[in-house]
Amino acid sequence: MAEPLLELRALHKSFGGLRVTDGVSLEVMQGEIHALIGPNGAGKTTLLHQVSGTLAPDAGRIMLGGRDVTHLPMARRARLGLARSFQITSILPGFPVLENAALAVQARRGSSFRFFGRASREAALNAEALAALAEVGLEGRADAPAAALSHGEKRQLELAIALAMAPRVLLLDEPLAGTGPEEAERLVRLLSGLRARYGVLLVEHDMQAVFALADRISVLAEGRVIATGTPAEIRADAAVRAAYLGEDGA
Repeated sequence: MAEPLLELRALHKSFGGLRVTDGVSLEVMQGEIHALIGPNGAGKTTLLHQVSGTLAPDAGRIMLGGRDVTHLPMARRARLGLARSFQITSILPGFPVLENAALAVQARRGSSFRFFGRASREAALNAEALAALAEVGLEGRADAPAAALSHGEKRQLELAIALAMAPRVLLLDEPLAGTGPEEAERLVRLLSGLRARYGVLLVEHDMQAVFALADRISVLAEGRVIATGTPAEIRADAAVRAAYLGEDGA
């Protein structure tokens, strides 16, 4: 049996008396989109913080490609193949699109940032940055200021920045947030096309997108995973419907 690309083992995190993640365990396999859903306040973003390295768990283990990365800093995890996009777009609006991606390539290589010249002027960085832009359909916008992109294009650029890190696992925190129907449809097609090359842990509130994309879904409620299964199994789960899918505004 293949080894998971990402494995979370009984992760716990509390803030004072509030237990935010309570023994969370799940796996992400190669070629799989594993969606994590749940009501607001269920602990989804806190869990992603622990996986990415911005927040240390109180207990449990995080395995990346069979290696324990629980206590490694975020930069080390990124170099080992973990890349994250955020709920709020995190691009550099004053830089060209190509520069945003080239800086990600530069960071992955461990190069020092060049304050007297643009990273995108270096041919070695350009090739990889352009390849990442092409993968998300933004190669034609390489020279445009990032600030000039539509909201959906900014989401595409953020994904290109993650891909420029040469990841094995993508952590995607609400990649469709704020997008219109056409932009959301384009992003769903894009994410679906990426599944063969990566393992993806997806947090998303758009249930139509989740059920269209996910190979497996885990449902988080009050910090605990209450169900994991295929989209059909999750739709049919009475506990899931009671905790989440039957609620308005989930």
